Amino acid sequence: MINLRRKLLAAALLLSVAPVFSVAQASKAGAPAAAAATTPLDINTATADQLKAFPGIGDAYSKRIIDGRPYTAKNQLVTKGVLPKATYDKIKDQIIASHPKK
Repeated sequence: MINLRRKLLAAALLLSVAPVFSVAQASKAGAPAAAAATTPLDINTATADQLKAFPGIGDAYSKRIIDGRPYTAKNQLVTKGVLPKATYDKIKDQIIASHPKK
């Protein structure tokens, strides 16, 4: 009888706390994705910190992207060997390459 009470109490506590954690995680995860999805980032003008916000882009890749500028097309990140295709595929829908002004 005591063991059953403990199990019921544990289940009740777990169910009462679980929604709090799921809401907190959803709000953290949803904000950056929504902001990134609305405006693509221009790889010709982005700062290193802006580039590092993308998945798979760290200090080394952000430096390589900046050093390889200007780009006339975003797929040049792969064709010039700046990024591996798998990393490019993660960010390709979130970036653009505006044509440099002459």
